Amino acid sequence: MTARRTHVRRVAIAAGVYALFVLAIGLYPTPVDRPIDGMLSRVLRFLHRHGVPGAFDYAFVEFTANIAFFVPVGVFAALLLLPRRWWLAGVIGFAVSCGIETAQATLLPGRFASAQDVLANTTGAFLGATAVFLWRRYAGRSHRS
Repeated sequence: MTARRTHVRRVAIAAGVYALFVLAIGLYPTPVDRPIDGMLSRVLRFLHRHGVPGAFDYAFVEFTANIAFFVPVGVFAALLLLPRRWWLAGVIGFAVSCGIETAQATLLPGRFASAQDVLANTTGAFLGATAVFLWRRYAGRSHRS
């Protein structure tokens, strides 16, 4: 097996493991942040009392966490796609997010579907894909010089 095929295989395995993680979190019957909700609220109140702006609230943390959660989706998808199709990783992130949110809305009464989650997740996937695109572009230039 060539080094390239071994690399693709390893990325595909890692992507599959991460996809299972995303599905487990996204399709868990209750909100996954419920166990830390009270602690996070206390931490945010402490931060606000010590000068952190009020805009840094629970909604901001949740939105940012959703972005970060989908960055690896974009990275893995972009690594598995042809370099010129890197942008499809963001589309894949959007489709996965829509699927999860639809399942939450229709199958999981303890969860709340949200267009904001789709926006955050898609943003994360595009950021991950963009990082791969830029890395490939930069790595390609440094090897040519």
